[in-house]
Amino acid sequence: MATSIRLDPETELRLDRLAAQTGRTKAYYLRELVKNGLEDLEDYYLAAATMESVRKGEERVFTLAEVERDLGLAD
Repeated sequence: MATSIRLDPETELRLDRLAAQTGRTKAYYLRELVKNGLEDLEDYYLAAATMESVRKGEERVFTLAEVERDLGLAD
């Protein structure tokens, strides 16, 4: 799927330099940025949603001692 974005001149220049110095395309680096950035965003927003559920009492929280006991890892 083709998608276009507008970059500020400084970011565009940095991307141009990176591509020129490494012999890779700008598209390669943009795909990498989206892939890795998307993983980070998913982690952040899913964690934020879970924390909100915890605050509302909708999600149970376990202590380390409870987890160790339930898994048979307690001393």
